[in-house]
Amino acid sequence: MSRAIPGRRLPFWPLTAVLTLASVVSVVLSLAFGSERIPVGEVVTAVTDRLTGEAPGTWDIIVWELRLPRALMAVVVGAGLAVAGAGMQTLVRNPLADPFLLGISSGASVGATAAITTGFLGGFGIYAVSTGALLGAIGSALLVYLVATAQGGLTPLRLVLSGVVLSSGLSSVASFLVFLSGDPRAAQSVMFWMLGSVGGATWEKLWIPAFLVIVLAIGMLAIHRWLDALAAGSDTAAALGVNVAALRTILFIGLAVLVGVLVAVSGGIGFVGLIVPHAARLVVGARHRVLLPVAALGGGVFLLWVDVLARLAVRPQEIPLGVVTGAIGAPLFLLLMGRGQYKFGGER
Repeated sequence: MSRAIPGRRLPFWPLTAVLTLASVVSVVLSLAFGSERIPVGEVVTAVTDRLTGEAPGTWDIIVWELRLPRALMAVVVGAGLAVAGAGMQTLVRNPLADPFLLGISSGASVGATAAITTGFLGGFGIYAVSTGALLGAIGSALLVYLVATAQGGLTPLRLVLSGVVLSSGLSSVASFLVFLSGDPRAAQSVMFWMLGSVGGATWEKLWIPAFLVIVLAIGMLAIHRWLDALAAGSDTAAALGVNVAALRTILFIGLAVLVGVLVAVSGGIGFVGLIVPHAARLVVGARHRVLLPVAALGGGVFLLWVDVLARLAVRPQEIPLGVVTGAIGAPLFLLLMGRGQYKFGGER
């Protein structure tokens, strides 16, 4: 099991309190940034007027209807990807695992690309791309599950190999659909979606991913001892009385549904689910009881400020979030690793 050097871990409760406060402050501050700069005082007034039922002010539409759902969606997606990444790394016991390891992102790309390039699911209107992505994600997860179980069960090796192979195949299908379309605008839309954005967030789109993130995080915390045992190895978990096969199946289904929904509402935002769980292990250790809350809070704050930077860097255009997460996350994680020893699965 991965862990930071004993004695260098940060205390859990103070860190959780700081991250919670940082999340609230970050959401409020982020509402001030965009194509139109709004004073923080006006932001607070606009939010409090809505909450208290006062007459809406000048900035009400921009703050409440446009920026606040986007900020909350960034927090939800960042937290969900971090939790899913931690769960995936435990499921397959692989430090390179991320939420998209099982081909879910590639399957979603096929569904979204079909919706963009062919008009598939056009009857769903503005939800056509999200619906196509969700159907593709669920289909790819089901395919991985069937392939792995047909070969003998959801072992880490079968999951990794099945996911990687199917991911490559589905990515080629998405690329072929773009090639057939012959429309440069469609190709650009597909590329932007694949790299991720929360620009289309609305209050209606927010509650489903938020609900799933909360439910899965609470569920994983409820079985944190089983997850700790699974992270130590299937033999160790079985010796401790854990039903390894059932636990893997439940974890696989939960992660597949969560990642499918997150990809459907935000596209393929990479790197968050890979680096944030490792960073959380570096500062609080590998026990899931402390790892999951810190990873969720850290992932939410991280992606929120990534979204702010993506909006401001080349105004009035926006940079896809996947570009920014990779540019910031890679050197940040290398810096964290360079500050101390790190172990995962017994490997230093």
